[in-house]
Amino acid sequence: MSGGTHPSLQSIREGQLEDLRSLVTELLPANDFYSRKLSDGGVTFDVASLEDFSKRFPFTTKAELIADQLGCPPYGTNLSFPLDRYNRFHQTSGTSGSPLRWLDTPESWQWMVESWMEIFRVSGVTGSDRIYFAFSFGPFIGFWLGFEAGTRLGALCIPGGGLSSTARLKAILDNQATVLCCTPTYALRLAEVAAQEGIDLSKSAVKRIFAAGEPGASIPATRARLESQWPGAKVIDHHGMTETGPVTFECPARPGTLHVIESAYFPEVIHRETGEPIPPGSTGELILTTLGRTGSPVLRYRTGDIVKTADQPVCVCGRSTLTLEGGILGRTDDMFLVRGVNVFPGVIEEIILSWPGVVEYQVNVNTSGALVELQVQVETTSAGAEAMSWVAGLEKLFYDRLHLRIPVQAVPSGTLPRFEMKARRWVRSG
Repeated sequence: MSGGTHPSLQSIREGQLEDLRSLVTELLPANDFYSRKLSDGGVTFDVASLEDFSKRFPFTTKAELIADQLGCPPYGTNLSFPLDRYNRFHQTSGTSGSPLRWLDTPESWQWMVESWMEIFRVSGVTGSDRIYFAFSFGPFIGFWLGFEAGTRLGALCIPGGGLSSTARLKAILDNQATVLCCTPTYALRLAEVAAQEGIDLSKSAVKRIFAAGEPGASIPATRARLESQWPGAKVIDHHGMTETGPVTFECPARPGTLHVIESAYFPEVIHRETGEPIPPGSTGELILTTLGRTGSPVLRYRTGDIVKTADQPVCVCGRSTLTLEGGILGRTDDMFLVRGVNVFPGVIEEIILSWPGVVEYQVNVNTSGALVELQVQVETTSAGAEAMSWVAGLEKLFYDRLHLRIPVQAVPSGTLPRFEMKARRWVRSG
């Protein structure tokens, strides 16, 4: 619900329980993956309550899904209908292991499009907007759903696949696009190219930048840099996964805070080690059950996303849905233990991009020794003695914030790679 009176927590829970019971009934015995998984675990298929579901039903992990697809290629057994019912194919980016292939029926696809329409509506996007998608439109699910949601809203949707960054910038300006959809890394790259080409982004009509695919829009320094480089544009965070679909939208009253779309998902937040639920205001791992993606569902899926829940049951915007303070804080598979300190990539990015003059960066992770070591390379807008002074300042900032000595090296302009989709700035060796 995008405006007016928001549903109460009780009505949300009642709807989730009804949807969950319908989902489980439809999955069993049609879905081989979950029929086998639940039967092997001795789980009866009735759902007495949401608490009963959380207590008795096992977690689903990405490793299980990958093993299932490797054992029954190419799509695995997490399919609730015959193959001829499916008409959509996507796969994960594979940034943290083997990619997952994912199929959807028309009904499941439309269920996800509805969630993306809600993301747009909450943020004020209407049929009068012109939405530019600076996205490759490859097998990664990315903004495919957003494109269809925009057309459903009646907005003019402009694809930017297969174009150079300069051509995309020209298209954004020529078509007077009011909304830009891309990764936060690529929005920064477009601004960099604009400066190189003498393109004045203050003349752009873009008022909203939907930055997804990375946690950048939830990182204050990244958000601030984007909004300074795209004058007049508001950065809007959102997150989702290939395995789940679009999960959250940014709170209209509190930038950087995300709300789970609980009409579509049953979310839980657990302690990463014990698997037990955490109290409000704590940090844990986000668990998701897709309530309407019947063709290829996930039950109690361990997303690996680290989140902090709000300590108040109702947000200042009036919503009772699960509120994630600061968005997605990091991922379990991206965390490094560096000399006793847990380090997430988002924390490093916040420190680096808060430092003026850094154009691009790369983090080299050496795991060959007994201890993990980090080294940071940065491209800056300066050279010589001034660049060395910036390097020293950034090293001091790392120590002040993390109590870690992380060496920083300034490299010539254009040395480090640029990215259109998810950035791969962390390079492992050893």
